[in-house]
Amino acid sequence: MSMRMILRQRWQAVSPREQRLVLSALLLVLAALLWWLGIAPALGTLRSAQSQRQQLDAQLQQMQRLQVSAQALQAKPRMTFDETRRLLEASVKPLGATAQLATVGERVTVTFKGISADALVQWLVQARLTARSAPSEARLVRNAAGAWDGSLVLTPGAPPAR
Repeated sequence: MSMRMILRQRWQAVSPREQRLVLSALLLVLAALLWWLGIAPALGTLRSAQSQRQQLDAQLQQMQRLQVSAQALQAKPRMTFDETRRLLEASVKPLGATAQLATVGERVTVTFKGISADALVQWLVQARLTARSAPSEARLVRNAAGAWDGSLVLTPGAPPAR
């Protein structure tokens, strides 16, 4: 006898009430599996879709703002080395003793001693926008007071990154 025949005989030997209970339990297990594997993950995705969409929209807007900014920088005419160095020197003066500028060949090195993170960020933004200079090397460490020490090497007059 095959296994199928044996199961069929046992099934017929069980009372109709017990057959209904077994079928109900089997239906309940199948419904639970359908819920856990099919419906619950889809509902979770559906619930989180709106917040993910808002996050992606915000990221897209930020990327578009950065694109406009990059295109504006690319459209500006290229500056000479002397113009860029003069602008960098002017940007370092307000920082006082926390920053010193030195020019060697076509590179400008700015050395920082105890500059706050906010002042460093503002100076970097100003150097990038007005003098169109971006750091090509950076050696910065945070000191015990929470300020920054180190140096940045800039290549003035470099064409904007594409």
